[in-house]
Amino acid sequence: MRRKIRVLLAKAGLDGHERGVRIVGMGLREAGMEVIYTGLYNTPEMIVKTAIQEDVDVIGLSTLSGGHMELCSRILELLKEEGKENEILFIAGGIIPQDEGEMLKRTGVSEIFREATRIEEIAEFIENNVKQKVTPSTNQEGE
Repeated sequence: MRRKIRVLLAKAGLDGHERGVRIVGMGLREAGMEVIYTGLYNTPEMIVKTAIQEDVDVIGLSTLSGGHMELCSRILELLKEEGKENEILFIAGGIIPQDEGEMLKRTGVSEIFREATRIEEIAEFIENNVKQKVTPSTNQEGE
């Protein structure tokens, strides 16, 4: 049996704008995903640690403060250090210029969603790209 896709949404650095990430979170919940929102002012280390502790399938970083290049690079570095770069889908969204978004995708961010992206597009991307985990059955035959 497949479990719900688990998504960690995070804000990093001093970016205090959270309306968009909260709306995305509600939309992903409506699409059937389990969403964990870390709140404001997280470090990349806090984000990756929480993602591992919560056994998430996706990290979604919302960034509006201009620090996306450094923040995304550090999150990718930490995921590699933990051996999770191929297990956790990493996406980012917010105000990210096109050219910088393309650079981030070349370095390992799976997708960049800009401020005009519809939530349905984000949900569809996640559903099509997450590596599904199977929930172990508690009622196996012969027990």
